[in-house]
Amino acid sequence: MPELPEVETTRRGVEPHLVGRRVVRAVVRQRRLRRPVTAGVGAKVVGRTIECVSRRGKYLLIRINRGADHGTLIVHLGMSGSLRITPADAPPSSHDHFDLVFECRDGDHRALRLRDPRRFGVVLWTARDPLRHALLAPLGPEPLGAEFDGACLYRKSRGRTVAIKPFIMDSRIVAGIGNIYANEALFAAGIHPARRAGRISAARCDTLVAAVRRVLEGAIREGGTTLRDFVREDGRPGYFRASLAVYGRDGLSCPRCEGRIACRVIGQRSSFYCTACQK
Repeated sequence: MPELPEVETTRRGVEPHLVGRRVVRAVVRQRRLRRPVTAGVGAKVVGRTIECVSRRGKYLLIRINRGADHGTLIVHLGMSGSLRITPADAPPSSHDHFDLVFECRDGDHRALRLRDPRRFGVVLWTARDPLRHALLAPLGPEPLGAEFDGACLYRKSRGRTVAIKPFIMDSRIVAGIGNIYANEALFAAGIHPARRAGRISAARCDTLVAAVRRVLEGAIREGGTTLRDFVREDGRPGYFRASLAVYGRDGLSCPRCEGRIACRVIGQRSSFYCTACQK
Protein backbone atom coordinates (compact mmCIF):
# COMPACT_ATOMS: atom_id res chain seq x y z
CA MET A 1 0.00 0.00 0.00
CA PRO A 2 1.32 3.49 -0.78
CA GLU A 3 2.34 5.07 2.51
CA LEU A 4 2.71 8.70 3.49
CA PRO A 5 6.13 9.23 1.84
CA GLU A 6 4.84 7.75 -1.42
CA VAL A 7 1.72 9.91 -1.26
CA GLU A 8 3.79 13.02 -0.54
CA THR A 9 6.16 12.07 -3.37
CA THR A 10 3.12 11.72 -5.63
CA ARG A 11 1.85 15.14 -4.55
CA ARG A 12 5.18 16.80 -5.27
CA GLY A 13 5.44 14.96 -8.56
CA VAL A 14 2.08 15.90 -10.03
CA GLU A 15 1.52 19.37 -8.56
CA PRO A 16 3.81 21.30 -10.95
CA HIS A 17 1.94 19.82 -13.92
CA LEU A 18 -1.51 20.66 -12.55
CA VAL A 19 -1.44 24.05 -10.81
CA GLY A 20 -2.90 26.82 -12.95
CA ARG A 21 -4.28 24.42 -15.56
CA ARG A 22 -7.89 24.46 -16.72
CA VAL A 23 -9.82 21.21 -16.50
CA VAL A 24 -11.40 20.26 -19.82
CA ARG A 25 -13.05 16.98 -18.83
CA ALA A 26 -13.10 14.10 -16.38
CA VAL A 27 -13.23 10.53 -17.62
CA VAL A 28 -14.70 7.92 -15.28
CA ARG A 29 -14.19 4.39 -16.60
CA GLN A 30 -15.02 2.62 -13.36
CA ARG A 31 -17.15 4.20 -10.62
CA ARG A 32 -17.02 1.20 -8.30
CA LEU A 33 -13.95 1.95 -6.22
CA ARG A 34 -13.78 1.68 -2.40
CA ARG A 35 -16.45 4.37 -2.47
CA PRO A 36 -18.27 5.14 -5.72
CA VAL A 37 -16.75 8.00 -7.68
CA THR A 38 -18.94 11.07 -7.17
CA ALA A 39 -21.78 11.00 -9.72
CA GLY A 40 -21.52 13.76 -12.32
CA VAL A 41 -18.00 14.68 -11.25
CA GLY A 42 -17.16 15.79 -14.78
CA ALA A 43 -19.79 18.51 -14.78
CA LYS A 44 -18.50 19.74 -11.42
CA VAL A 45 -14.87 20.19 -12.52
CA VAL A 46 -14.98 21.15 -16.22
CA GLY A 47 -13.96 24.74 -16.84
CA ARG A 48 -12.44 25.16 -13.40
CA THR A 49 -8.78 25.92 -12.72
CA ILE A 50 -6.58 23.71 -10.53
CA GLU A 51 -5.40 25.88 -7.65
CA CYS A 52 -3.22 23.56 -5.56
CA VAL A 53 -2.52 19.96 -4.59
CA SER A 54 -2.20 19.29 -0.87
CA ARG A 55 -2.14 16.23 1.36
CA ARG A 56 -3.92 15.17 4.56
CA GLY A 57 -2.63 11.88 5.91
CA LYS A 58 -2.67 9.56 2.89
CA TYR A 59 -5.31 11.59 1.04
CA LEU A 60 -4.51 13.98 -1.81
CA LEU A 61 -6.63 17.11 -2.05
CA ILE A 62 -6.88 18.73 -5.49
CA ARG A 63 -8.43 22.17 -5.00
CA ILE A 64 -10.24 23.47 -8.07
CA ASN A 65 -11.92 26.85 -8.48
CA ARG A 66 -13.99 28.98 -10.78
CA GLY A 67 -13.67 32.49 -9.43
CA ALA A 68 -14.91 32.43 -5.85
CA ASP A 69 -16.54 29.02 -6.37
CA HIS A 70 -14.24 26.35 -4.91
CA GLY A 71 -14.34 22.60 -4.63
CA THR A 72 -11.94 19.76 -3.94
CA LEU A 73 -11.26 16.34 -5.37
CA ILE A 74 -10.37 13.95 -2.55
CA VAL A 75 -8.13 11.17 -3.88
CA HIS A 76 -6.83 8.09 -2.08
CA LEU A 77 -4.59 5.53 -3.78
CA GLY A 78 -5.99 2.56 -1.87
CA MET A 79 -3.94 -0.62 -1.68
CA SER A 80 -2.28 -0.56 -5.09
CA GLY A 81 -3.12 2.71 -6.80
CA SER A 82 -0.83 5.19 -8.52
CA LEU A 83 -1.13 8.52 -10.29
CA ARG A 84 0.80 9.70 -13.30
CA ILE A 85 0.72 12.39 -15.95
CA THR A 86 0.04 11.08 -19.42
CA PRO A 87 -1.13 12.38 -22.83
CA ALA A 88 -4.90 12.57 -22.72
CA ASP A 89 -5.22 10.31 -25.75
CA ALA A 90 -2.86 7.60 -24.41
CA PRO A 91 -4.76 4.28 -24.48
CA PRO A 92 -5.86 3.32 -20.97
CA SER A 93 -5.26 -0.08 -19.42
CA SER A 94 -8.03 -2.12 -17.83
CA HIS A 95 -6.96 -0.74 -14.44
CA ASP A 96 -7.00 2.95 -15.43
CA HIS A 97 -10.25 4.07 -13.83
CA PHE A 98 -10.18 7.87 -13.80
CA ASP A 99 -8.64 10.73 -15.83
CA LEU A 100 -8.62 14.40 -14.93
CA VAL A 101 -7.88 15.98 -18.30
CA PHE A 102 -6.37 19.46 -18.34
CA GLU A 103 -5.11 21.97 -20.88
CA CYS A 104 -1.38 22.66 -21.12
CA ARG A 105 0.19 26.00 -22.01
CA ASP A 106 0.83 24.81 -25.58
CA GLY A 107 -2.86 23.98 -25.99
CA ASP A 108 -2.24 20.24 -25.78
CA HIS A 109 -4.26 18.12 -23.38
CA ARG A 110 -2.76 15.87 -20.73
CA ALA A 111 -4.35 13.75 -18.02
CA LEU A 112 -3.81 12.95 -14.40
CA ARG A 113 -4.57 9.23 -14.56
CA LEU A 114 -5.48 6.96 -11.66
CA ARG A 115 -4.45 3.34 -12.02
CA ASP A 116 -5.89 1.10 -9.31
CA PRO A 117 -5.78 -2.67 -9.95
CA ARG A 118 -7.52 -3.59 -6.68
CA ARG A 119 -10.07 -0.74 -6.82
CA PHE A 120 -9.59 0.30 -3.19
CA GLY A 121 -8.94 3.92 -4.10
CA VAL A 122 -11.18 6.96 -3.71
CA VAL A 123 -12.14 9.83 -6.04
CA LEU A 124 -14.71 12.10 -4.40
CA TRP A 125 -15.82 15.68 -5.00
CA THR A 126 -16.78 18.04 -2.22
CA ALA A 127 -17.80 21.68 -2.43
CA ARG A 128 -17.31 22.06 1.33
CA ASP A 129 -14.20 22.21 3.48
CA PRO A 130 -12.50 18.87 2.70
CA LEU A 131 -10.98 18.68 6.18
CA ARG A 132 -14.51 18.35 7.55
CA HIS A 133 -15.38 15.47 5.19
CA ALA A 134 -16.31 12.23 6.96
CA LEU A 135 -13.11 10.55 5.72
CA LEU A 136 -10.77 13.29 6.92
CA ALA A 137 -12.41 14.80 9.99
CA PRO A 138 -11.46 11.90 12.34
CA LEU A 139 -7.76 12.02 11.40
CA GLY A 140 -5.22 12.82 14.09
CA PRO A 141 -2.39 15.35 13.68
CA GLU A 142 0.07 15.13 10.82
CA PRO A 143 3.21 13.21 11.86
CA LEU A 144 5.39 15.95 10.33
CA GLY A 145 3.34 18.80 11.75
CA ALA A 146 3.96 20.88 14.86
CA GLU A 147 0.90 19.46 16.65
CA PHE A 148 2.45 16.00 16.81
CA ASP A 149 5.15 16.00 19.46
CA GLY A 150 6.25 13.83 22.36
CA ALA A 151 3.80 15.47 24.74
CA CYS A 152 0.91 14.76 22.35
CA LEU A 153 1.89 11.09 21.99
CA TYR A 154 2.44 10.68 25.73
CA ARG A 155 -0.94 12.24 26.55
CA LYS A 156 -2.84 10.08 24.07
CA SER A 157 -1.11 6.88 25.15
CA ARG A 158 -1.84 7.09 28.88
CA GLY A 159 -3.83 4.11 30.09
CA ARG A 160 -3.70 2.40 26.71
CA THR A 161 -2.88 -1.32 26.75
CA VAL A 162 -2.64 -1.70 22.98
CA ALA A 163 0.84 -2.37 21.57
CA ILE A 164 2.71 0.76 20.54
CA LYS A 165 2.99 -0.26 16.88
CA PRO A 166 -0.75 -0.48 16.10
CA PHE A 167 -1.23 2.53 18.37
CA ILE A 168 0.89 4.82 16.18
CA MET A 169 -0.69 3.27 13.08
CA ASP A 170 -4.15 4.34 14.27
CA SER A 171 -4.99 7.33 12.05
CA ARG A 172 -7.08 8.81 14.87
CA ILE A 173 -3.91 9.07 16.98
CA VAL A 174 -1.65 10.36 14.22
CA ALA A 175 -2.46 10.51 10.51
CA GLY A 176 -0.69 8.48 7.90
CA ILE A 177 1.88 6.23 9.61
CA GLY A 178 1.65 2.90 7.80
CA ASN A 179 3.15 -0.49 8.54
CA ILE A 180 6.53 -0.04 6.88
CA TYR A 181 7.43 3.22 8.57
CA ALA A 182 5.97 2.21 11.95
CA ASN A 183 8.46 -0.68 11.91
CA GLU A 184 11.31 1.58 10.87
CA ALA A 185 10.54 4.35 13.38
CA LEU A 186 10.26 1.94 16.31
CA PHE A 187 13.59 0.42 15.36
CA ALA A 188 15.18 3.86 15.13
CA ALA A 189 13.78 4.67 18.59
CA GLY A 190 14.87 1.34 20.09
CA ILE A 191 11.30 0.48 21.16
CA HIS A 192 9.85 -3.03 20.90
CA PRO A 193 6.71 -2.94 18.71
CA ALA A 194 4.74 -5.09 21.19
CA ARG A 195 5.40 -2.85 24.22
CA ARG A 196 2.17 -1.40 25.60
CA ALA A 197 1.59 2.18 24.50
CA GLY A 198 0.71 3.23 28.04
CA ARG A 199 4.08 2.00 29.33
CA ILE A 200 6.15 4.25 27.06
CA SER A 201 7.71 7.03 29.14
CA ALA A 202 7.51 10.70 28.24
CA ALA A 203 11.21 10.70 27.30
CA ARG A 204 10.76 7.70 25.01
CA CYS A 205 7.69 9.33 23.44
CA ASP A 206 9.95 12.27 22.56
CA THR A 207 12.46 9.83 21.06
CA LEU A 208 9.78 8.01 19.07
CA VAL A 209 8.28 11.19 17.62
CA ALA A 210 11.75 12.33 16.56
CA ALA A 211 12.34 8.92 14.95
CA VAL A 212 9.00 9.10 13.09
CA ARG A 213 9.94 12.50 11.67
CA ARG A 214 13.44 11.39 10.73
CA VAL A 215 12.30 8.21 9.00
CA LEU A 216 9.46 9.87 7.08
CA GLU A 217 11.52 12.89 6.04
CA GLY A 218 14.36 10.63 4.88
CA ALA A 219 11.96 8.52 2.82
CA ILE A 220 10.42 11.63 1.26
CA ARG A 221 13.89 12.91 0.33
CA GLU A 222 14.68 9.61 -1.38
CA GLY A 223 11.37 9.76 -3.23
CA GLY A 224 12.22 13.21 -4.53
CA THR A 225 14.93 11.82 -6.77
CA THR A 226 12.38 9.94 -8.91
CA LEU A 227 9.84 12.67 -9.60
CA ARG A 228 10.60 12.63 -13.32
CA ASP A 229 8.92 9.21 -13.48
CA PHE A 230 5.51 10.83 -13.03
CA VAL A 231 5.58 12.01 -16.65
CA ARG A 232 6.45 8.60 -18.08
CA GLU A 233 3.90 6.98 -20.35
CA ASP A 234 4.67 3.38 -19.40
CA GLY A 235 2.63 3.56 -16.20
CA ARG A 236 5.53 3.16 -13.78
CA PRO A 237 4.85 5.21 -10.67
CA GLY A 238 7.49 7.49 -9.24
CA TYR A 239 7.79 5.64 -5.95
CA PHE A 240 11.18 4.89 -4.49
CA ARG A 241 12.88 1.89 -3.04
CA ALA A 242 13.43 2.96 0.53
CA SER A 243 16.54 2.06 2.50
CA LEU A 244 14.91 -0.13 5.14
CA ALA A 245 16.65 -1.18 8.34
CA VAL A 246 14.27 -3.91 9.54
CA TYR A 247 11.18 -4.20 7.35
CA GLY A 248 11.27 -7.42 5.33
CA ARG A 249 14.67 -8.40 6.80
CA ASP A 250 13.65 -11.15 9.22
CA GLY A 251 16.47 -13.61 9.91
CA LEU A 252 19.18 -11.11 8.97
CA SER A 253 21.62 -9.37 11.30
CA CYS A 254 20.58 -6.14 12.97
CA PRO A 255 22.31 -3.16 11.33
CA ARG A 256 22.86 -1.59 14.78
CA CYS A 257 23.96 -4.48 17.01
CA GLU A 258 24.74 -8.19 16.85
CA GLY A 259 21.14 -9.23 17.26
CA ARG A 260 18.81 -10.77 14.71
CA ILE A 261 15.77 -9.32 13.02
CA ALA A 262 12.61 -11.22 13.89
CA CYS A 263 9.08 -11.07 12.53
CA ARG A 264 5.79 -11.61 14.35
CA VAL A 265 2.22 -10.53 13.82
CA ILE A 266 1.19 -7.62 16.05
CA GLY A 267 -2.19 -6.01 15.54
CA GLN A 268 -2.78 -8.24 12.50
CA ARG A 269 0.25 -6.81 10.70
CA SER A 270 3.74 -8.23 10.17
CA SER A 271 6.13 -6.55 12.57
CA PHE A 272 9.91 -6.58 12.17
CA TYR A 273 12.25 -5.77 15.04
CA CYS A 274 15.63 -6.55 16.56
CA THR A 275 15.39 -9.11 19.37
CA ALA A 276 18.36 -7.54 21.14
CA CYS A 277 18.24 -3.75 20.95
CA GLN A 278 14.51 -2.97 20.89
CA LYS A 279 13.10 -2.97 24.40
